[in-house]
Amino acid sequence: MTSITKAMQGETLAKICWRVLGTTEGGVVEQAYALNPGLAALGPILPEGRAVTLPEPPAAAAVALDTINAWD
Repeated sequence: MTSITKAMQGETLAKICWRVLGTTEGGVVEQAYALNPGLAALGPILPEGRAVTLPEPPAAAAVALDTINAWD
């Protein structure tokens, strides 16, 4: 399901994706450009108040982090 949000002052599309979706991974920025024809023509900084349709956030992938124990 897509969502619609408005650009805040000085925001790029990537920053909007980060603010609303919590990520810029999984192609969400590219998908957002596809959902908003003509958005790229506005330049990197979007006009304040511009409505932007965003894609669904990607499913959270389980990430295994290697941990280092300094006391071993």
